[in-house]
Amino acid sequence: MIVFTIGVSDKTAQQFFTQINKPALVRVIDIRPENTVNLGGFSKKNNLPFLLQEMGQREYVRNLELVPDRNMLDDAKLTPASFHQYKQQVQTLLSSRKIETTIPRELIDGACLMCNEPRANHCYRKVLAEYLKDKWGDMIIMHL
Repeated sequence: MIVFTIGVSDKTAQQFFTQINKPALVRVIDIRPENTVNLGGFSKKNNLPFLLQEMGQREYVRNLELVPDRNMLDDAKLTPASFHQYKQQVQTLLSSRKIETTIPRELIDGACLMCNEPRANHCYRKVLAEYLKDKWGDMIIMHL
């Protein structure tokens, strides 16, 4: 099983679509709490599904069980010192949602978890991918 992750902020449409142009990447899962903001006009919820189909026949998925709690994100400063605490909060949230049993593996295999953060080092998408790898085992995570 392989899962990709990507952040859309600080990316042009060309950079984004070039980075997701991987044969094993079959869908983009939008895990942003708000997918209507104008951080990247191409990545708005009304534009992205169409562009993914036109630019490479990739599926767009929005599953709210995979979206982080907005208040948790707002409270976190995501500095290296606070990331450990944030990671624990996210893991507790994911565990309470039981995503390892409610989300089909087939949905995640070949998917790209997309959020706004430009880098994955202190990001929800990284914690989410690592959580699923811990629960499911055999998974390769590639941060784009």
